[in-house]
Amino acid sequence: GTGANVVALSSIMNQWEAVVCTSTAHIHMDEGGAPEKVAGIKLWTVADINGKLTPNLIRSAAHDFGFVHYAQPGAVSIAQSTEMGTVYTVEEVTAISECAHELGLRVHMDGARIANAAAALGVPVADFTINAGVDILSFGGTKNGMLMGEVIVVFNPDVVHGVEYFRKSYMQLNSKMRFASAQMIALLNEDLWLKSATHANEMAQKLKFAVEQIPGITIEVPTDANAVFARMPAEVVERLQSKWRFYTWDSPTLVRWMCAWDTQASDVEAFAADIATEMAAH
Repeated sequence: GTGANVVALSSIMNQWEAVVCTSTAHIHMDEGGAPEKVAGIKLWTVADINGKLTPNLIRSAAHDFGFVHYAQPGAVSIAQSTEMGTVYTVEEVTAISECAHELGLRVHMDGARIANAAAALGVPVADFTINAGVDILSFGGTKNGMLMGEVIVVFNPDVVHGVEYFRKSYMQLNSKMRFASAQMIALLNEDLWLKSATHANEMAQKLKFAVEQIPGITIEVPTDANAVFARMPAEVVERLQSKWRFYTWDSPTLVRWMCAWDTQASDVEAFAADIATEMAAH
C-alpha cells in the first residue's frame, strides 16, 4: 500500500508541489515518511473531521499559488475508507474532486480499504472514483486477503506521467509480478473482493453492537466500514492487550479494533465477552 501510494502520488506531482491530506492520513502517519523520503513530496496536513477531508479544509491549505517561498499545492489525497473507519459518500467525493479541480489540483484516492467502502456504500466502485472525479486510485488487495499486491488505476491519463518508471525506480516492480497479479485476479473473480469486505464490515458491526451494550464504553467514531473506535479505561485496555492484539489511538483510553476478511463471529463473541468481564472487574 505504501509503495502504491508513493508511485501514484509521484506520477501526478511536480517536484515543487505539495499534497493536501488529513492529519490522520495513512500517507502522513503510517508510511514511515515514505512520500517525503522516497519521493520528496511535501504533505500539507489539515485537522480532519472523523478522518475526512472537506472542500473547506482543502481551501484552508491550498493557497499562496505562485508564491515562490511556498510549496505549491498540487494534489489532494483522500482515503476510502479512512483511517478512522469512516466512508466518504459519492456526493462527498464529488464535492472534493470539484473543489480540487477548480483549484488546479489532482485527486488521489488511497483505496487500501476500498472494498470495505464499496461494501458499505452498496454502489459500484466507479460511482465514487472515476465518476466522482478521482484522477488516480491505489486499489487495495493486501488488507482484503492478498499476501501482497495493490493496483494503481489511472482514470485521467492527462494528469499522470511516468507511472511505470516510478514503479521500477521505487523498487515496486517484482521480477515475478505474475504471482501478485494472479492473487488480484482471484480476488476480483466472482466478487470475492466484495464478499470478503462485506464480511469484515459485518463483523465490525457485530463487535460495535456487542461493546456498546457494556457500561462504561463509548463508541467514538461512526462504524462505517470495518473499524471500531471505542473509549474505555486505560487499565482495562492494558489487561486486554495482554491477551488480544490491537492498537490504542492517540490516547491510552481510545482503541481501534479492526475486523478482517477472516474474522470469525466466534472471535468477536469471545473478544466482547472478555471486554465485558474486564469492565465488570474494573
